[in-house]
Amino acid sequence: MTSWHPKNVGILALDIYFPPTCVLQEALEVHDGVSKGKYTVGLGQDCMAFCSEVEDVISMSLTVVTSLLEKYKIDPTQIGRLEVGSETVIDKSKSIKTFLMQIFEFGFPVSYAPYTNSHKEQKYGNTDIEGVDSTNACYGGTAALFNCVNWVESASWDGRYGLVVCTDSAVYAEGPARPTGGAAAVAMLIGPDAPIAFESKLRGSHMSHAYDFYKPNLASEYPVVDGKLSQTCYLMALDSCYKYFCQKFEKLEGRQFSMLDVDYFVFHSPYNKLVQKSFARLFFNDFLRNASSVDEIAKEKLAPYSTLSDVESYQSRDLEKASQQVAKQLYDLKVQPSTLIPKQVGNMYTASLYAAFASLLHEKHSSLEGKRVIMFSYGSGLTATMFSLQLQEGHRPFSLSNIVKVMDVPGKLKLRHEFPPEKFVDIMKLMEHRYGAKDFVTSKDSSLLSPGTCYLTEVDSMFRRFYAKKENTSNAATCENGAS
Repeated sequence: MTSWHPKNVGILALDIYFPPTCVLQEALEVHDGVSKGKYTVGLGQDCMAFCSEVEDVISMSLTVVTSLLEKYKIDPTQIGRLEVGSETVIDKSKSIKTFLMQIFEFGFPVSYAPYTNSHKEQKYGNTDIEGVDSTNACYGGTAALFNCVNWVESASWDGRYGLVVCTDSAVYAEGPARPTGGAAAVAMLIGPDAPIAFESKLRGSHMSHAYDFYKPNLASEYPVVDGKLSQTCYLMALDSCYKYFCQKFEKLEGRQFSMLDVDYFVFHSPYNKLVQKSFARLFFNDFLRNASSVDEIAKEKLAPYSTLSDVESYQSRDLEKASQQVAKQLYDLKVQPSTLIPKQVGNMYTASLYAAFASLLHEKHSSLEGKRVIMFSYGSGLTATMFSLQLQEGHRPFSLSNIVKVMDVPGKLKLRHEFPPEKFVDIMKLMEHRYGAKDFVTSKDSSLLSPGTCYLTEVDSMFRRFYAKKENTSNAATCENGAS
């Protein structure tokens, strides 16, 4: 007796949401009194999205999940596993996944009297959904994705789709780190015969203990950040993952691996300058592993640094500059197409890597047939994985061209509203005051939101959160979080 195993498991569909409220990095430079180009050139960022008082990671998750299900006409009963990756703490016990269960049990928005569960009308009644939240800085989304893919590939799979949500609001205290914020949510539908398939044997991870970025103060949304150490940890993890990835490739393929075996690289993007440094670091790694893999000019420029220890190489500004120079042509071909959304929206924590991947699909979807994409996921503390995807056009509705059409990245970018830095700072102060607060009602102002967007309306005296969905009419049905 033969058994059928799902093949080409991966991402069938993808959608992204980011708040329409944003601030220009150039304007922040003037407001903060820093030198011109410090954020736009030094960080490589153009614009930064942020949540207003009516949006948070739960509202963004509700928005992106309902959007994906509606646009791909997916019956909520067809979802068998739902995994969420986030590092934005709304509740220390109740997972974001449980908020999303409203969609699958009752349909969102839910119309019923507050605080009572007994008389809710079940529209779909799908409570048989595995999975919860995964948390470790920016890596939680990747852990959630692996969980769903592994489930579909396993004997436990029941034939239904997996759904992954990466959602975060990246905010920092006033100071040099604040311009590296951002906010977004990404949803991915997982199943077999996917246009974006995992090469599951090609995966290298690095897990270690470090205090580079962490959030020990549970009364504050702001992290403690050691910027210099965080960059070193990122590059160290990148080196380690690349080494393990190359070893596994060479064992499977029987030949040496180099970046020339890859069509595109997509990196977790706290800020674009680190992405540039990261690709240059891989170029330097290839030079060290096999100098014949680079041209003569690159050999000449990189040779003086070949005897540096790993620690020395992480601190060498001269190596950093030289490697970026010799890698620039390849960077423009293999990395730059994935940078649009991260540069425009900012650091989205768990969603950053997948927003970058969405950028690649948007920019190159018509020429991605048969291409290999390497993804590098990093989360401070620290956790990191490099993994490989194989792309095919696929068949509608699960095709690359349809994913790009549904995402409508240009349309979403066009609908943004630029706020002056002073207004942005005022909103950050309000959000800081309301973090962990109870018994308040928001302005319920949805005027800047597109129809179909979910938003926060109230947090009651028992900390229960209420959300509404902006409809095409002026009325929006309301929903509560599910009383405990």
